Amino acid sequence: MSDVPGVSGVPGVSGAEVVLREIHDSDLPVFFRQMMDPESVRMAAFTAKDPTDRDAFDAHWKRIRAASDVVNRTVLVDGDVVGNAAVYGPPGEREVTYWIDRAYWGRGIATGALRALLDAVPERPLFARAAADNVGSLRVLEKCGFRVSGQDRGFANARGEEIDEVVLTLEG
Repeated sequence: MSDVPGVSGVPGVSGAEVVLREIHDSDLPVFFRQMMDPESVRMAAFTAKDPTDRDAFDAHWKRIRAASDVVNRTVLVDGDVVGNAAVYGPPGEREVTYWIDRAYWGRGIATGALRALLDAVPERPLFARAAADNVGSLRVLEKCGFRVSGQDRGFANARGEEIDEVVLTLEG
């Protein structure tokens, strides 16, 4: 089980235990490698301008790890670092985000991680955004109780153009 108060392990579809814990320095190289996968970056769409820029990556993680209003966790499956999940933003506008290594897609890992994060962060409403064509992420969000609340367009660094995006809300 997790070493983070209020966060417990949950089973993924594959039966593997999904656990959230505090982020360790040793997780960052794994996150960097995961965020350089071209297919994952394209699917996420709204990513860093240059996912290969390690200095920008390190500066981003230093800033968000120091922020007192960000709940940031490493996602573990059977003890392996497979991604991260977070809640960030000002009260009343807080959003969820998550990144799961592509090797673990389709196994219920993202759903398990998001459910554990939602258990740890009881405040509502929470919001989420996903590229309109990111069917997998939209399904994860809806399985966790988020409902479509709007549409938007935004510049997706990973695709080099504006794309449609879905806004979702999780109410009380």
